[in-house]
Amino acid sequence: MTKQERAVRTRAAVLRSAAEIFDTDGFVSASLSAISQRAGVSNGALHFHFANKGALAEAIEKAAEQRLWRITGPAPDGSGGCEGCHGHGHGSRSGAGAGAGAGAGGEGQGQGEGEGEGEVDLIQSLVETSHELFDALNSDVILRAGFTLGCEPSWSSLVDLHGQWRDWIDGTLRHAAKNGALAEGTEPEDVVTVVAASTVGFEALGRKDPSWLSRQRLTQFWKFMLPRLVPPGTGPQKGT
Repeated sequence: MTKQERAVRTRAAVLRSAAEIFDTDGFVSASLSAISQRAGVSNGALHFHFANKGALAEAIEKAAEQRLWRITGPAPDGSGGCEGCHGHGHGSRSGAGAGAGAGAGGEGQGQGEGEGEGEVDLIQSLVETSHELFDALNSDVILRAGFTLGCEPSWSSLVDLHGQWRDWIDGTLRHAAKNGALAEGTEPEDVVTVVAASTVGFEALGRKDPSWLSRQRLTQFWKFMLPRLVPPGTGPQKGT
């Protein structure tokens, strides 16, 4: 292994160990010695890559920001951008939703139904993306720690993951409303409030009880929401 490869592995190990400790113990209680011990590196090796605990937290948040961007891409209206993330994502998920009809809509429901088929994809994309986010929060400690750090009163976050997620939901739902994909009388700002507050609430509750981040829990939420969100007979109302 070359010196450069060892450096890359050391940095990744330190970053992951810091994320694990920030996620469970919080920013204040985390110590650099505990982080280096968990990573299996010396304190000197840790300081070679990160000057202090704040530098570690900043690196975790920036990595989490890019991870969230890869999950969402920009909203269909072009909003929800992430500085430094462009080129890492896969583009707007409104296009991805059209090719994944069976994923959230059940047997391609909403596809090929004539008028409105493109709009239905936006809601399907919202459902699919929320599931992808929850899966990532369960499996990716750096993403999870990024969200955790954003709620730390003792840490001044440089990024706003909760705001990034809320803005993507807002852009998606406003675009859906503009194209007639929301039920009559449904205001996008009201739906943004409910969806953003609920999913962020699940994320917060999931820090203590992982069942709040389960697919079953999120599916229950969407089964309740979708009949109120989209016109009757449209949208991914099965298999959510």
